[in-house]
This record gives sequence, C-alpha cells and structure tokens, in this order.
Amino acid sequence: MTSDSQKRVAVVTGASAGIGEATAKTLAAQGFHVVAVARRAERVTAVADEIGGTAVVADVTDESAVDALARQLHRVDVLVNNAGGAKGLEPVAEADVEHWRWMWETNVLGTLRVTRALLPKLIASGDGLIVTVTSIAAFEIYDGGSGYTAAKHAQSALHRTLRGELLGKPVRLTEIAPGMVHTEFSLVRFDGDRQRADAVYAGMTPLTATDIAEVIGFVATRPPHVNVDQIVIRPRDQATATRRVTRPAGR
Repeated sequence: MTSDSQKRVAVVTGASAGIGEATAKTLAAQGFHVVAVARRAERVTAVADEIGGTAVVADVTDESAVDALARQLHRVDVLVNNAGGAKGLEPVAEADVEHWRWMWETNVLGTLRVTRALLPKLIASGDGLIVTVTSIAAFEIYDGGSGYTAAKHAQSALHRTLRGELLGKPVRLTEIAPGMVHTEFSLVRFDGDRQRADAVYAGMTPLTATDIAEVIGFVATRPPHVNVDQIVIRPRDQATATRRVTRPAGR
C-alpha cells in the first residue's frame, strides 16, 4: 500500500457502494488516506481512484483475504466495519438457512475477522477508532426479519463486548445504528428485484448514504478522550422498524 506516511489511515469495508462509498469519500475529504475494501473490483477501484485512496479487493467472509489485507497495511487508525446486508424476508417457519448463513458470515463473522486482524495496528496507532455500522435491527425485531435482526443483534453484541475488553487501551468504539437508508440494501435483500426494492421506500423520505457518512466523519474527528458509544439515526418519517409515514403518491 502506498500513501502519505503522515496521513492517518482509515479502512472502510463494503466501500464499493452505499454507506461505505460515501464514508470513504467523507473520510478522504477530512484528510485520511482511505483503504477502500470490497468484493467488486471495478467499483471499489473507481472509488479509491476518485479519492486518492487505495483499493483492496477482498471479501470479509474469506479469512485468507482478510489476513492478506492486514499484512499489507503498515498503519491503521480508523476501521469502519460497514460490509453486511440482508437476504430474504421469509418468516421463521419458512426460513432459508443459506440466507441466514450468508447474513451471519457477512455481518457477524466478517466484522469479527476484520476487527481481529486489524486490532493490533489500531492499538499501536495510539488513537484507534472502530466504527461498526449495525442497524436499528440490532435492537428491534420485525416479522420476516428474523435472520437479519438476529445477525445484527449479534454484531452489536460483538462490538459492545469489545468496548469493555479494550477499556484502558487507546481505541474508541462507536456503533452506528441506521434506520431506513436508500442504498442497494433492499435490492440485495430481494435478489435484484428493483420494483420490490423501490417499494420499500415508497411514500416516505429515507436517509441517504451521505447522511450516515457525515455522522461517521463527525465521530472520526472527535478528540481522543471522547468516545461516542452509540448513535441511532432514523429518517423523520420512521419511528420504529415497523412504524413509518406512508404518503399518497405524488405528495
């Protein structure tokens, strides 16, 4: 990896689109050298080229790829665990085990692998920061969402446990729990069904990826003694996972 040795280094997973891409751009604008990590080579390379960062093509579910990522990084000051997602909306009685497996591998074990691999460098930085992007699904549940909410509950528990385990170490930990954000999230959940994905956000104004990225940027620029434990961000039109505004078309 080549970067200005004086710059702080931020690693962002899932950086090829959505919240990850927006976060990479926000942190780069704040002066970080951003290592953009994602599976889709062409897209993550384009993001890194645009911001003067470094692209690393890696899948967080692949331990050898995560280990290779860690080996090529000489310094890590910020880690944004953003890679994740949902698949399917089946009730428990009809649960697709492969969907569950993918969600746990990506959201939970992916976060574990990357955090564990980069933790020594975060500690060595003298002022490390781990931001884990979970969801309001980390503390709420909804019909059809058992696989995703279970994974996000577990991801949050992992992050909050680490907060205690690192007490006294020079590493801060922040959990960002967004509500509805209009990204590729629903498109992935519904296996590319654009009509079904767009219907999720119909009749309301959801958050954007930039909304979340700006909050992450705020957290990353706090003084070393300030730990922002958890931030819950919802659109004004959403009260809970199951209660939101639905306006008539055209309004």
